[in-house]
Amino acid sequence: MSEKPSGQSGQSGEPDGSGESIPDDVWERFVQDSERDIRLSEAPKEPSARARMVTERLRRQEARGELPPAWRADPVGPRSKGRGARRRRVWTAIGVPLALAVAVVAMKPSLLPGDPFGTDANADTGSRSASPLPAETAPETAAPGSVPGTATPDEPFAGSPAARYADGAAGIVLPEAKAVGVFSKAQVEAALEQSKVLLVDANINGRTLLGGTPETVLGKVLDPKQPELVDELRSSLRKPGKGHDPLRFFSRFDRDEVRLVGDVVKTRGRTTFEAGEAGALDIHVDYTFVYALAPADPDSTEVARTIVRRVIDLRLLDPAKYEATPGRLAVTRYDDDIANSACDVHDGFLHPRLASVGPTGAPPSGPAVDPYDRSRDIGDDSGDAGDSTDSGNSGNSGDSGDSGAEPCGTVSRT
Repeated sequence: MSEKPSGQSGQSGEPDGSGESIPDDVWERFVQDSERDIRLSEAPKEPSARARMVTERLRRQEARGELPPAWRADPVGPRSKGRGARRRRVWTAIGVPLALAVAVVAMKPSLLPGDPFGTDANADTGSRSASPLPAETAPETAAPGSVPGTATPDEPFAGSPAARYADGAAGIVLPEAKAVGVFSKAQVEAALEQSKVLLVDANINGRTLLGGTPETVLGKVLDPKQPELVDELRSSLRKPGKGHDPLRFFSRFDRDEVRLVGDVVKTRGRTTFEAGEAGALDIHVDYTFVYALAPADPDSTEVARTIVRRVIDLRLLDPAKYEATPGRLAVTRYDDDIANSACDVHDGFLHPRLASVGPTGAPPSGPAVDPYDRSRDIGDDSGDAGDSTDSGNSGNSGDSGDSGAEPCGTVSRT
């Protein structure tokens, strides 16, 4: 097809009898176009020799009932058997322990940290392993719900909302400090720490709880230039009485009568601060402390709980304006609410009611209250230090020296 037909005259380019000859460039273009059309056409093409061989081999295998191996199928032979066995052993080593772990978690989901499936039964039974409540950052609006369970020496807070309270000083969570008036952020932070030291030494320290003198509060926290309060507290510790009861500020038990169950005091509450009058820093603390107690007899298995709530207003004064000790705190108000303690007993100790000991003090009077209801207001907001009043407290509460008998009501639970 690529060969150009020859003319009849014997010499190219000269006309013959039948017409003109085909120019070379026209013939070359004709040959190129023809070859391109052949390549693009769908005319059948003869298979190559290799393609014919492969097709014939597959046809013969199919006639014998033989099928070629699947694409990417596992190889056969001794080497492939070794690799397969090793692979099966690896999966067995991984799969069996994993299956066992899944089965164990399915039977006991509490083994997983954080209770991801929401199956923490302890949260409802009041056991000490119940998940703790988040820190209180705003006033409570209602009493907590009922909690099933019974207190035992091993689970002294079972059946109580206190089971989810924080342990001891961990429940006293301080807000982030910031500068207030003339006081720098560091000074505010130090004052907040002082308020925490006061609460711990007065209500959590084991020495104080068993009748010791809270020297840290009296000697390192309270301002000695507020002598009336400091002297009154020391006097009430030396010689307690109705008009000067140390329980107004400190939690104390008679070690000859009761013993603490374990070494945990449950704590819940909040601390706030703000700018006070004349450039002062005012700190407000409101905390509930729950004590688990048993008779002093070491063989007794009876467990009782006493609940003490304290609301205290503290003030850091500017020494440039007031006669005050730098870094020490003055007290402007303190109130208490005590549940499950003998009424009208003013010997400087809390006396939880124990079935094995019998009644102590006057019979309860006044309305029953829930000591775990932190939405209740206690005391008198207008009261001064050492002269606060009670709001139908349950248990033994302090009075101002010239006030009448205060209600000592029953409690809905302990």
